[in-house]
Order: sequence, then structure tokens, then C-alpha cells
Amino acid sequence: MRTRKLYYEDAYTRVFESRVLACEKAKNGWSVELAATAFFPEEGGQEADRGALGGVRVLDAHEKDGVVLHLTDGPLPVGKTVTGELDWPDRFRKMQTHTAEHIVSGIIHRKYGFDNVGFHLGSDGCTVDVSGELTREQLDEIEREANEAVWRDLPVTARFPLACELARMEYRSKLELTHDVRIVTVEGVDMCACCAPHVSSTGQIGAVKLLDFMRHRGGLRLWMKAGPDALADYRSRYADTVKISGLLNTPQSDVAAGVEKLLAQRDELKREIAALRRREAERMAAALESTPGDILLFVQSDEDGMRALVNAGMEKAGGVCAVFSGKERDWRFVMGSKQTDMRAFLREHGQELGAKGGGQTGMVSGRCQATRAELEAFFG
Repeated sequence: MRTRKLYYEDAYTRVFESRVLACEKAKNGWSVELAATAFFPEEGGQEADRGALGGVRVLDAHEKDGVVLHLTDGPLPVGKTVTGELDWPDRFRKMQTHTAEHIVSGIIHRKYGFDNVGFHLGSDGCTVDVSGELTREQLDEIEREANEAVWRDLPVTARFPLACELARMEYRSKLELTHDVRIVTVEGVDMCACCAPHVSSTGQIGAVKLLDFMRHRGGLRLWMKAGPDALADYRSRYADTVKISGLLNTPQSDVAAGVEKLLAQRDELKREIAALRRREAERMAAALESTPGDILLFVQSDEDGMRALVNAGMEKAGGVCAVFSGKERDWRFVMGSKQTDMRAFLREHGQELGAKGGGQTGMVSGRCQATRAELEAFFG
């Protein structure tokens, strides 16, 4: 017996009553079948509704052969009529976001001919995969048009056309569908096959924001938010802007320029520090004395400075010149020798020193987890 799907009859049904047809123990709870349900199951890239059913929580829902099965955290009596209540704020934000996605995908298809080839709507916005690449400027224009469609408060309808009617319709679909095709229409903007609940007019979406994008499988993956998700994202970004503005002692409108200035200052300081460290390494190299054994040095330097110091030390050491930079159990190292095969040396002693790396016969580099005392004992 197929489940009567109340979310198709009225997407705004929040509370309903239905008879329990079956209840069986499942892996992570109980699997409950109802005669009718307003809980939309996981389908078409959208996560299932959550809520309550007869005093137990609905954790998930999925459809199999026309039957919607609800995963609950407790059993329900078969044959009894129970009350179901959706987590409405979550369901409504999904309706807002999914309708917003139709608008965005419809605009992309109309303007550029690209198809929606992937979609996921979860607890925090959604991703949309399209079959071609778009620029940031093009996405900005798509976002503008999508929000204009929201402001116009256009009707959104959903219905199951007859097969003869469907054959004459031009609509978007990721799959070749032949029966029970539900068409969702955003008046003047998009017509698409879709199984999910939607808002009844675009004005209820509130706002549409395209957040980010990346190349994906020859096309593009978009991250977008709508309604309360878009508002929450704006509030979070605004809070960050206020915080950065305070830290930089810069007006909010100038935070980007303030950060650029700070980064330029940082890079200049890095260059000055690197130059100082190189001069210190040169001073240490000039002060090295010849020894038949090993030379061990601890410095604060970049790898170029360490290599320069090892090159100088290799001329003075009868064994290995080892230079370490960093802190206890988190060292970077460069080691070299004119007499010892350093790759063989690292293979032989790497485990003992907690050292991993690689290089050439004369010089190796990497990271080391030993203490300073352990290194001094080894090379002493």
C-alpha cells in the first residue's frame, strides 16, 4: 500500500494525524509505516524532515516502492492513530532554499544553457553542480536576477500533468522520467521536475546568496544559501567584520584595505627577520672550528639559512654537520656530510631520533621529534 503523501497535497501541513500500519525494530531505532505522512523523505538531494510522531522523535525518513518509512527513536503501537508534528523551521528553510535553487538553476539554464547535474540540501544551505563554468561576474548577475524574482513575489505551483500534456512541456530534469512526473513552476522563471515541497510564492524565500564556487568535474559547484540561512550567514560575516574593524582600529568600510596593509607589514617583517637570521647563520658559519667528529647547531632560521650553515659546517666536520631549528620535539633539520652517506644515515638513525625526511647522498632535511638533550647526547 502506497503512503498518502500529505506534503504533495499541502506543503504547509505542520501537524497531522495518521494510523500506524507497521513498526519494526531497525538498526538505529524503529522503522514506522503510516497510512499518510507530511514528513518528506530523503530524496532528490534533499535531507529528510525531522520532528515528532506519537511522542517519539522522527530521526529520518526514506521512501521505498511508494512507501515512506520513518526512522524513530521509539516504537509506536500498530493500528493506533498518532499525531505527527514537523520541525517546521527546518522544513520551511528547506522549502525556501529548494525554491531558490530552482530559480538560480533556471536562470543559469536560460542564460547559458548549462544543466543542474547535482544538488544537495542539508542542514546549512546547499550545493548546486552545473555542467559548465561561470565567472564571478556572471554569478553576481545570476544572484541579482534571482533576488529580483524573489522581490516580484511570483507564484510557485506544483502538479502532476497527464502524460499527453507532459510530452508537450519544456522542463528541466536531471533524469529521463516517464510516469508520476511532478512539475514545479516558478512563474516566468523556471519549470522543473521535482519531488520536494516548495514555498507557494517566491517572496517567501526572503533572499538568495551565492557564497562560493569551484571547478567541479568539468563544470562548477556553487555554494548557496537562502532565507534564514542567508541571514545567519550575513550576521556571522558582519560580526567578523566588526571584530576585525576593532582589532585594526579601522572603520568597517576599510577593513579589507586595513588587512592588506597589515599583511604587507607582516611580509616586510618576515623579510627583515629572514635577513637577520641569514646574517646570524653566516656569523655562526665563520666561527666554526674544524673537528674530526660531528657538529651540532641549534638556530632559528629558514631552510635556506640552515642549508647555508650546513654547507659551511660540512667543510669543518669530519662526521656530520646537523642543524636544527624549532622547538622541543618539533624540529626542522638539515644534515650534511662529505664523508657519510646521509640517506643511509637517516635510514639507520631516523627511528632513534624520531626523524623523517629525505634528500641526496650529501644532504638530507625533514622533521624531528627528539628533545634537545637527546640530540646533544646523540651527536655529542
